[in-house]
Amino acid sequence: MLTCREFADFIMAYLDGDLPEAQREAFQEHIGICPPCVHYLDSYKETIRLGCLCRDGEGPPPEDAPEALVEAILAARRKG
Repeated sequence: MLTCREFADFIMAYLDGDLPEAQREAFQEHIGICPPCVHYLDSYKETIRLGCLCRDGEGPPPEDAPEALVEAILAARRKG
């Protein structure tokens, strides 16, 4: 059985499709029984999505992006 700690350690490899089959199955089994890790996985995916949008710097931010986050990113760009 995969622990929450191991889940966090393997999350990027899982999303990249780089986990061996046995670990991938254990990861997916863990998702099926651990709501906090499901939430963590969802927020991790959203962080990656927003990070890619911010890194590209093209187009408007997503409509569902928190205004405080957009303002922080714009302020950081002005400083950079």
